[in-house]
Amino acid sequence: MGTVLGCIADDFTGATDLAGLLARSGQRVSLRIGVPSGPPADTAPFEVIALKSRTAPVDRAVADCRAALNWLRRAGAGRFYWKYCSTFDSTATGNIGPVAEALMADLGASQTIYCPAFPENGRSVFMGNLFVGRQPLAESPMKDHPLTPMRDSNLMRLLAPQVTRPVGLVDRLTVARGTEAVAAELARLDREGVAHVVVDGVADADLEIIAAACRDMALMTGGSALAMPLPVLYRAAGLVGEEAVAHERPDIGPGAIVLSGSCSAMTREQVRTYATQAPSFRLDPRDLADNGPGEALDWLAALPLDAVPMIYATAEPDDVRAAQDELGAVVAGEVVEQALAEIAVAARDRGVRRFVVAGGETSGAVASALGVTRLDIGSEIAPGVPWTFSESGGVQVALALKSGNFGAESFFADAVAKLEGA
Repeated sequence: MGTVLGCIADDFTGATDLAGLLARSGQRVSLRIGVPSGPPADTAPFEVIALKSRTAPVDRAVADCRAALNWLRRAGAGRFYWKYCSTFDSTATGNIGPVAEALMADLGASQTIYCPAFPENGRSVFMGNLFVGRQPLAESPMKDHPLTPMRDSNLMRLLAPQVTRPVGLVDRLTVARGTEAVAAELARLDREGVAHVVVDGVADADLEIIAAACRDMALMTGGSALAMPLPVLYRAAGLVGEEAVAHERPDIGPGAIVLSGSCSAMTREQVRTYATQAPSFRLDPRDLADNGPGEALDWLAALPLDAVPMIYATAEPDDVRAAQDELGAVVAGEVVEQALAEIAVAARDRGVRRFVVAGGETSGAVASALGVTRLDIGSEIAPGVPWTFSESGGVQVALALKSGNFGAESFFADAVAKLEGA
């Protein structure tokens, strides 16, 4: 069987998150970094294309996603999934809504759904409002995100300015009545011309109901967790085989490094925890803008290969704002990404083969610098964060690409230990 579900993710960590949850089914999942340049070959039943479009200009994000859709259609996919962050990271102008509308137009779809709920990681949607743990989104640490500050918790209000067609809601009371009730409500909204439908979800059972109701939609959109029930549903419908394909982990050499560019609340805790256990070096965007990463590279070169150090630009919100005020938000982010990418290549060249990377933009920069174009999915370290395996510079490497808020405080040490025991 060829590709059944084609997925497009708006950043690299989101793509690995999605691929890891799909791989729980035992089905083969292939993760591509960027839109492949050649025709589809050696495709898997579940193909995921990782883009770097979350904070890109709207026109570029739409163009990249349409190119990904075209490749996935040529791979044989007949159903598609647009994956964004479970905290609905976007601005008033996009990019979640504009991309969804463009994909709908290309597919001839009259309606799609939006459900970023990920109960296992504390993300829930109730009456159209997104919660992070027990906090409304706008009261969570996401309100201070340096690139996409989330100042409203209501997904319908967030989505409406981004799209040109009506926005509606399937609420928790409807979801609680089951798959047929959700399908009927979606059909009613479709008849009324409501193209963009936010769907409540507060528990894994809700996501199973929603996925069952929407499994035949040309396009579904949401966080990664909503896609998790799809392999079982497709297997029951005969769209994928019964057999599960286990991935054989390649032999990965020694040497590991932690690279963190995320400034999320959880990553800040993870950095503080790991800094008590391993050699650590903090990058300052203002110093990088003036002098580049030479000091960090010299520091890394002086360490033994088995040190498992951490190099990070993770900082408190006030420090981030100060750097952005001085350099501009775009430049402040770019100098950090470029530095961590250069450090990753230097680490690989001195023998490091295991990379733990925190932050979507950072993960994209590191994967691109390492020349990674395709990843095989391994075991999960934490919900939504698997180890992945690829080739870089002629050697086998392992990468854990972590979204900022995912994982426990001990995540960095857990990741290294998990790979050793996998």
